[in-house]
This record gives sequence, C-alpha cells and structure tokens, in this order.
Amino acid sequence: KYLLSRHVRDFGFKVVLTGEGSDEILAGYPFFRRDMLQHDAGTDARTTEARLDALREANKIYGWFGGGSGATLPLEAVRQTLGFVPSIISNFAERGYRMRPLLRSDFLAEFPGRDPYRILLNSLDVAGQMQGRPAVHQSMYLWAKTMFPNILLNYLGDRMEMAHSVEGRTPFLDHHLVEAVVAMPVDMKVHGTIEKYVLREAARPYLTQTVYARQKHPFMAPIELKGGLQELVQETLRGRAFASVPFFDQRAVVALLDSLPSLQDQAARDRIFPLLLLLTSASVLHERYHL
Repeated sequence: KYLLSRHVRDFGFKVVLTGEGSDEILAGYPFFRRDMLQHDAGTDARTTEARLDALREANKIYGWFGGGSGATLPLEAVRQTLGFVPSIISNFAERGYRMRPLLRSDFLAEFPGRDPYRILLNSLDVAGQMQGRPAVHQSMYLWAKTMFPNILLNYLGDRMEMAHSVEGRTPFLDHHLVEAVVAMPVDMKVHGTIEKYVLREAARPYLTQTVYARQKHPFMAPIELKGGLQELVQETLRGRAFASVPFFDQRAVVALLDSLPSLQDQAARDRIFPLLLLLTSASVLHERYHL
C-alpha cells in the first residue's frame, strides 16, 4: 500500500477513492463466511465442512485465512461469553500459540494466568451489541471495533497514503450506506457461500461473469522468504539488536531458523514465514527507535 500510494503521487493524483469498509459492512472476509456457515446457515457439520473445504480449495491464496484447526491459546472465556468462538479470534489464538515457544520465560512469567481474550471482550459492549445477534454479525462487530480502525484505517490506510501526501476517501463508510447495510439480514451479505452478495448483485450488470464470481484475494506482499528478504530475516534474527528485544528468546528463534531448510511441509512454512517477519519487524523497530 505504501508503494501503491507513492505510484499514485508520482502520477500527480492527490485524492483517491479506496475500498476500505466494503468487507467490514458486507462480510467480505473468509472468516465471516466461515462463521456464517458454521453457526448461522443451519446445515449439519458434514455439509458445513465440505463447503469450507471446497472454498479453501477454490482459493489457494486466501482460503487458509478462513480458519484452521490447530492448537490455540485458551478460548473457553470467549465460548462462555459469546456462545461460540469467532474465527478471527481462533486465528489469532493459533498464531499466539505458535508464538509462545519463542517468548522469553521471564517475560511469560510476568503474565501468569492472564486471558487476553477475556480482557478484549470486557472492553466491548458485548451485552448491548453482540449477544443474541447472528454469529456473523457478532464477528463483524468485533472486527469493526478492533482490527478495522486500528490497523486497516490507521496504518494500512491513512498512514500509507499520507506518507506520500495522498488523501484516501472511503465511500463505503458513508453513514447513509452503512446504516442501510446494517439493517439488512445476514443472507444479503453472505448468501450460501457467496460473500458481499448484495454488492455483487447491485454491480452485476456492469461486471463480467469472471469478476462477478471471483472470490476475495488479499492485497499483500508475498510471504515466501528468499533472496534479499531471506538474508534480512536471517541476519536480523541472529544479530545483536534482536538479542536485546526483551520479549523473545533468541536461542529458540535461531533454532526455528535452523529448522527451515529441512521443513518440506509448505503449509507449515506458510505459517512460519509471517511469524518470522513479525519478529524481524520488532527487531528493526527496536533498533531504529532506540527502544
């Protein structure tokens, strides 16, 4: 997004329309669709899993983000509070579980028994805005109060655009449109296995069938470690600066790096690479800003 915004500026544009908000109000993300199929569709478990498998198979790029089945951090508090575990929380709990072996023992000892998901839910109006509503609407509210304003609108949107003096405007967040979509039933957002259904139908006269039927794909850089990126990660995580980051156990991280050449499971590699990039980013920020 940073490079795209620079390209926009180089072509002389100062204001652009962006799509942020469309997935949030119309349940466009795979994890919303997964929650719809698992909790709101009324189908049996076998049919639901078959549909999810078909969706993952049809979208190799983004299908994995629909949710996994790996070990997670404890989620009982979420289940007790909401009656189900939203896929987005399950995804982050999987990442958190994979992160734990890489954290320093003294850092972990500072937070014994702390449940981050209970703390998160305690900060939201669960009783007033979530309980009793369809699972997918609860998940959408959770996302809209956490990731959307703090990550997507903040650094991915405004900061990347304004880094090049480009103003991004978000027509999908016009309050008249949001109010209209909020009042729509769930199946106008996820219809069977089709996400953003009402938007697709509204735009259908102007789209080719290929575009109309296309699943969502992420707008993100490749996560495969090779070339200069591989060198950066290896040098950073084995270096002196990373050793001074107070959260991570460098010996455990180096052991993970050493295991990569023999790791043949591509799915496992795809899960590890973003984790290594996160660790690398933490080290770069730690060093650059003298934290």
